[in-house]
Amino acid sequence: MDTSKHDLPALFGQLGLANDPAEIALFLHEHRIGPGDDLAQAPFWSDHQAAFLAEGVDKDAEWAEVIDELAARLSH
Repeated sequence: MDTSKHDLPALFGQLGLANDPAEIALFLHEHRIGPGDDLAQAPFWSDHQAAFLAEGVDKDAEWAEVIDELAARLSH
């Protein structure tokens, strides 16, 4: 059972990205997806990152809620 914290900084860490608040804010400012676009298909992810995001949503994993949050923040 995975008991780790599942929040935006932890997700950024899982994706191999800087996960301090300033770096997350910068990433959110510099990257966008269209409303309704599939987050995992965005061109700025590596193959590994895209697979992690797709699997997290497809399998309704513990990460699904925070992945949805990331998608919402990137589409605003």
